Amino acid sequence: MRDLMGMMKQAKELQDRMQQMQAELEQVEVEGASGGGLVTVRVTAKGECKAVRIDPSLVKPDEVEILEDLLVAALGDARVKAERVMQEKMKSLTGGLALPPGLNLF
Repeated sequence: MRDLMGMMKQAKELQDRMQQMQAELEQVEVEGASGGGLVTVRVTAKGECKAVRIDPSLVKPDEVEILEDLLVAALGDARVKAERVMQEKMKSLTGGLALPPGLNLF
């Protein structure tokens, strides 16, 4: 019975820490870039796009398609970095708990 109570307490602590981590992730921002830095985007670790910056040299009427492709690449770069940050936070959060292999909490 003590083991069950201990597991319930541990689960509650994990839930509290996960809520705190979610709030922290909203504040963490990463920047993605493409085209050698001509296009950059800033997103939260939760994937919310906060800003897009386009070098003025790219804004030419006949190069719109290139610009669009660069934006997609920059957002993808930022998303990968944001996922990496979230995975690192989760590792530190669950480090002391014995979770079954393959259990994803996010």
